[in-house]
Amino acid sequence: MTTGDERQIEYIHRYEELLASLSDPTVLSDQARYRKLSIELSELEPIVSCYRELQDKRSAFEDARMLFNEADDEELKEMAREEMNAFSDDIRDLEARMTELTAPKDPNDDKSVIIEIRAGAGGEEAALFCGVLYGMYSAYALSRGWTVEDIDSNQTELGGYKEIVFSIEGKGAYSRFKYESGVHRVQRVPVTESSGRIHTSTVTVAVLPEAEAVEIDISPNDLRIDTFRASGAGGQHINKTDSAIRITHLPTGLVVQCQDQRSQYKNKDKAMAVLMSRLKEQASSRQQGEIASDRKSQVGTGDRSERIRTYNYHQGRVSDHRIGLTLYRLEEILAGDIDEIINALAAADKLDQMMNGSDDEDGAND
Repeated sequence: MTTGDERQIEYIHRYEELLASLSDPTVLSDQARYRKLSIELSELEPIVSCYRELQDKRSAFEDARMLFNEADDEELKEMAREEMNAFSDDIRDLEARMTELTAPKDPNDDKSVIIEIRAGAGGEEAALFCGVLYGMYSAYALSRGWTVEDIDSNQTELGGYKEIVFSIEGKGAYSRFKYESGVHRVQRVPVTESSGRIHTSTVTVAVLPEAEAVEIDISPNDLRIDTFRASGAGGQHINKTDSAIRITHLPTGLVVQCQDQRSQYKNKDKAMAVLMSRLKEQASSRQQGEIASDRKSQVGTGDRSERIRTYNYHQGRVSDHRIGLTLYRLEEILAGDIDEIINALAAADKLDQMMNGSDDEDGAND
């Protein structure tokens, strides 16, 4: 099993290897390899910088401690004690930073996402809350400079959604949205309820990292592609041409469709993106189930049956049940201010990885 210090030294050695490789004429003449190694080097630079600063602080702390132990003058001892305390605080902060930098990274974190929101229990009220969550995620994405594009939706007469599928394009989108998969529960007085009773409804959210074509090999013979005329509730979004696309993946029976783009070609591209992401999710879920069937992460990122969060309108409260976090900022959160929740979930996820990392490594070596 590799310890944290050993892993850090491995990063330093790899960094030095990369520096040497990038000055090698054979690497310089191979642009693709040069680019790949340069990217890896840039990813290691923050780790190396933090490691070197940490070593400097540890050395300075030892010098201050030696001075404290050897000094006869009380004023000198006090100065050494203050330096030791300051260096100790710096070391603690840098060690935490190093742990964060060297924590295992999800290979999907930098990818864009496809989000699927579907009404669960609660009828029209659940459909209306689908629209609320869609607005929350859209506002958050736009605040980070990401692009939101609708793919498919089934709108109700009151303006809610039985389901809505959309993409969020932007580097790092999956790292922020991946904790949203699961069952979201809302407790409020429905707009259709005149007696003022609080109802409980549920909505399911699935967050898929957008798959690249090289990751999923789909044979054209495995696809049935149908065109149809797009339609919407109350006559909205009705096209006069058959621009909507429905794709059926015959081996798995998966069906995806896109009707929110004006062009048939764009609808087909979006539908294929959804299909590839769902197929990737299936393969990933199968693999994760085999690897971690005996242990379930505290945070979890993919179980759609798991009730993860409650939005209580009467109390102005949002509670994330996975980490016991409760915030009384319902309006701000629904307006897209969800960083506090995501940051807490990400921190809990990293802690879970560190606590179980040794078990995973042992299991990997069996």
